Amino acid sequence: MTEKYTAVLLIMDGLGDRVVKELGNKTPLQAAKCPTFDRLTTDGQTGLLNVIGPGITPGSDAAHLALFGYDPVACYAGRGPLEALGAGLPSKPGDVAFRSNFASVDDEMKITDRRAGRIFTAEEHRILEDALSGIEIDGVKVHFVATVEHRGAIVLEGSGLSGEISETDPHETGVKVWESEALEQRAEKTAKIVNKLTRMAFERLKDLDINKARADRGLPPANILLLRGAGQHKDIPTLQDNYGIKSAVIAGGSLYIGAAKYVGMEHVPVEGQTGTIDTNFDNIAAKSIECIKSNYNYVFIHIKATDNASHDGNAKEKVLAIERTDGMLSKIIDAVGDSIVIAVTGDHSTPLDVGEHQPDPVPIFFWSKFMRPDKVKAFSELDAPDGALHTIRGIDVMPMLLGYAGYIEKIGA
Repeated sequence: MTEKYTAVLLIMDGLGDRVVKELGNKTPLQAAKCPTFDRLTTDGQTGLLNVIGPGITPGSDAAHLALFGYDPVACYAGRGPLEALGAGLPSKPGDVAFRSNFASVDDEMKITDRRAGRIFTAEEHRILEDALSGIEIDGVKVHFVATVEHRGAIVLEGSGLSGEISETDPHETGVKVWESEALEQRAEKTAKIVNKLTRMAFERLKDLDINKARADRGLPPANILLLRGAGQHKDIPTLQDNYGIKSAVIAGGSLYIGAAKYVGMEHVPVEGQTGTIDTNFDNIAAKSIECIKSNYNYVFIHIKATDNASHDGNAKEKVLAIERTDGMLSKIIDAVGDSIVIAVTGDHSTPLDVGEHQPDPVPIFFWSKFMRPDKVKAFSELDAPDGALHTIRGIDVMPMLLGYAGYIEKIGA
C-alpha cells in the first residue's frame, strides 16, 4: 500500500519578478536571504511555471483555479462570486456577485481616490456596512460586507439577474464613475439595478460622521462604491469529488479564501493573518502545523504581502516578505517535514518596475524527504530554468503534488 503524506501548496502572491537595479541587478528572490527555500530547492526539484499558459497574464482568481487543478476557463465564474464566498456572503447559482472598492468622489461623481486612502479601522467598516444594509432595489436584495482595507464584496439576490454587465470602476482618477451597461439583452435589469445602487450608496455614505472624521485625519472620504468582477456562481466538482481528499485553506484575503472554498476547501482562520507585511507569520506556521498533523490531506497556504509590495513598487518590502515567509516555512519543515510533500511558488509575476501582473513564468520547487533532487541550489527566477521540471503549467501542480503524496491511483497493471 502506498504511503500517504499531506500535500502542501505555499503560494507567495505576485512572487515572480525581474532584475531590479535597486537590489544590485538581482530579483527579490535572489536578493532575499532564504536558507530554507535554498535548502529545500537543493534537495528537491525545480522549474518554471506558466500558471495559465505561455504568454498569458494570469489574474489571481483564474491562476488559483489552475493551481487547484481546474480548467481556469471552463470553471471560471468571475471574480465577484469568489470574493463573496471568501467574505462569508452566500453566493448561489442565479445570484450576481461583485468585488467592490470604497472610493472617493466629488459632487460631480468624479473620482478623486479609487481606494479612499486604503486605511480603514474595524469600526469604520462596521459603520459603512450598517449604512449599506437593508437595500432592496426592484425586488432584488443587496448584501454587502467590507473585507480588507478599502475592499468589499456584494451579492445581488433575486430573479432574472445576469453577470453579463460592465463594471463601474474606470480605473483612473479625474473621471466620473462609469454607468454599468448590459453586455447582453437579458442583463439590462441587472445593469439598471447596479446604477441605482451606485447613486444610493453615494447618498447614504457622503454625509456620514466618519467621513468628516477621516477628513480631520487627512484621509479621503469613503463616499462611493465601485463595482467590478461581476459573475454568477457555478456548481463544479470539489476536490473531494475529484480526488477523495479533505483540504484546508489558510489565507488572509477574501479572494483566495473564496477561490479555495469554491473548490471545496475548508477555511481555517488564523489570528493576525491580515494579508499585509504585518501578517502574523508565526501564527500561520502554527496553524499550518496543526492542520498537517490533523486529518487534512491537502493544505493551501497563501501569503499576500509579496504582491502588495510589488504593486507599490517597494523592493525592500518584497524582499522582507520573502524572508519572513522563508522563516515561517522553516518552522513548518522542522515540525512536520517528514510527513509532507510541498510545492512553493507564486500565482503570477508582478515585477516591481511595472507594478502589474505580467506573463513572465514564476519559479516553482517541489520537495519531500524522498524526492530525487536535481542540480539547482537556489530558488529564483534565474536558477529555476536549470531544474528537472523544466516548464510546467499551473494545472499540472495539483496532480504532481497529490501523486507524490500518494492520492492518485496507479493506471494499468
